[in-house]
Amino acid sequence: MLLLAFACVLLLAVLVSALAGRTILSTAVLFLAAGFLLGPGVTDVLDVHADSPIVGTLAELALFAVLFTDGMRVGWADLRSAWRLPGRALGWGLPLTLLVTALLAHYVAGLSWAESLLIGAILAPTDPVFASALVGNDKVPARLRHLLNVESGVNDGLALPFVIVFLAIAAGSADLHLGELALEVSLGLIIGVLIPLGAILLERSRFFSASPAYEPLNGLAIGLLVLAVGQATHANLFLAAFSAGITVATFGPRQRAAFEHFGENIAELFKLAALLVFGALISPAFLGEISWTGWIFAVLAIFVARPVALWLSFLRSGLGMREQAAAMWFGPKGFASVVYGLIVLESGILAANEIFHLVAVTIVLSILLHSSTDVVVARAFDEQAEVPGWYGVVRRTVRAVRGQPRRSPADDRGE
Repeated sequence: MLLLAFACVLLLAVLVSALAGRTILSTAVLFLAAGFLLGPGVTDVLDVHADSPIVGTLAELALFAVLFTDGMRVGWADLRSAWRLPGRALGWGLPLTLLVTALLAHYVAGLSWAESLLIGAILAPTDPVFASALVGNDKVPARLRHLLNVESGVNDGLALPFVIVFLAIAAGSADLHLGELALEVSLGLIIGVLIPLGAILLERSRFFSASPAYEPLNGLAIGLLVLAVGQATHANLFLAAFSAGITVATFGPRQRAAFEHFGENIAELFKLAALLVFGALISPAFLGEISWTGWIFAVLAIFVARPVALWLSFLRSGLGMREQAAAMWFGPKGFASVVYGLIVLESGILAANEIFHLVAVTIVLSILLHSSTDVVVARAFDEQAEVPGWYGVVRRTVRAVRGQPRRSPADDRGE
């Protein structure tokens, strides 16, 4: 039944995708809403629960694919070419977002410091898919689009070590095996570098050569091999995926170019399927279990944590106020946060259920808010776009109150 539901919603998403690109309609919201409507407590078409095997498996595969393709966007050459603004967002913005969110979790939601830092790490990453109209609009300044693309492509992987460490700390000192944790992380990094590098060197040798038809499958084969070896050696799969993507982007630009479009489609399919399942987990009963302090935390995590962190990060950066405001607002809680929340839920720590509820409601609000405002904000950067009639009326009224010269409607449209 899950496959049938996904196929139907996917077909609907394809049919309305052109409309979604021009309006506040979002395919991400479509899958989330479909999961909610088909899930337990509404129509009961999908019998999906947090402990269902399909949830953990799908989440793991989806995050692996997302991190692998994210890593391919950020080879070292890309980072060196235009790193100043993304460096501020990642070097200052990410840890500050983590800390502000942790403060909110501790003082508003009442979590312990270890649990608060954990939820801060889970909600720190962003996802450009939920702000696609902004990132993909040529009218938006290139440096802003580059900033959001690089930041969202890197911060999933950067937040992962924090999630691992804080989860181990929240589990208690008795379960904090630093040696085992270090081994998993080290193996993940080693596998993620050596396997792609070996595959690229083999293809460059005189004995092997990929045909044009099979070139896109090279990246898929590398990813599957990294996944298989990572599972066999109990390495950290997500760090392996992210480092593998960066390795391919750095040392195999041809392999990267051949796999890029194909890989993004695969990652998108996994992501949409996981969003459908995630929506089914957010049942009316689930939402009813969230306290009023939990709802306040979710709102503050969206409207306060990232805006404050990015405002501090971009002080004296030279970034215009309009671009800075767009970057501060468009920090949608992405798919990585969904999976990190599921990892915590499966960990069995004392506050696992409460943390997952807080993460889930924050992500749902973020998807609804950011997916429905990306087109509106993108149009603000398009000076040729038609604006509503009330906009010119408001602008002229404000100018009259301020005693400024009247301007023509054409002038208002050009602002």
